[in-house]
Amino acid sequence: MLSGVAYALLAGLMWGLIFVGPLIVPDYPAALQSTGRYLALGLIAVPIAWLGRARLRQLTSRDWLTALALTLAGNLIYYLCLASAIQRTGAPVSTMIIGTLPVVIPVFANLLYRQRDGHLPWRRLAPSLAIIAVGILLVNHAESASGSAGGDTWRYLSGVGLAFIAVACWAWYALRNARWLREHPDKHPMMWATAQALVTLPVSLVGYVAACWWIAADDAAFSLPFGPRPAVFIGLMLAIAVLCSWVGAMCWNEASQRLPTVILGPLIVFETLAGLLYTFLLRQSLPPLIAAIGIACLVVGVVIAVRASR
Repeated sequence: MLSGVAYALLAGLMWGLIFVGPLIVPDYPAALQSTGRYLALGLIAVPIAWLGRARLRQLTSRDWLTALALTLAGNLIYYLCLASAIQRTGAPVSTMIIGTLPVVIPVFANLLYRQRDGHLPWRRLAPSLAIIAVGILLVNHAESASGSAGGDTWRYLSGVGLAFIAVACWAWYALRNARWLREHPDKHPMMWATAQALVTLPVSLVGYVAACWWIAADDAAFSLPFGPRPAVFIGLMLAIAVLCSWVGAMCWNEASQRLPTVILGPLIVFETLAGLLYTFLLRQSLPPLIAAIGIACLVVGVVIAVRASR
């Protein structure tokens, strides 16, 4: 239990960086950011996959198809929708919607995986979910009050819709990925993370070329293939690929093998906490009182959820 929670915490610290990336390069289209991130990840995975080729040979064709589906939904589509939502609605609104994952995942895990992981009574799960939900509302109310989404109504509503699609993609990814890992305890989580990163390479390469073609047709002034700030863009994509995609996925896989699915959902709150921490560090300011109270609620909700699952 403790090691699983520790791995989930490390994954959250890595994943929190994804909320900062689109703010560092706001002039880059979301499609270029999403495909660029996973193209970098796929390239990094090639030498690692070669070193671990003996383990990768143990995977069946069905396993590879599962890895492809997971990487499409939980990586490419999720980050494309998230980056687009942040650019359209602003970081606070998108964070509010993505922050519902700690509430969404345990509910569906309790409904879908009760036969495998056991059913956690709703009366034991409800207090932690309620406290987490209140914490998310408080934090994002404070964030929304301090900033503006900007843009017209259609742009704002489309951003909200994209954020909800991102929630659906990652909720499915978390549940399906945890199911595969629990059904294959003999497979190393690092190997499974490598497999997902490897199948990302051809898909992201095609996506990056398509994104460049689309950008060139829409905005001839945009410098391609790496944009107006190539050093910043390439460095950011490599950093996010290594820390968020590689290290984060490996830590989450470790947590998925150690913890029941119903408890993994509340632990995703670490991602929200990390995103808030990095945001305030970037602003060089302390959170307002209402945000601090919300953060405390998030932490208390996670602690209650862990105790309830035991």
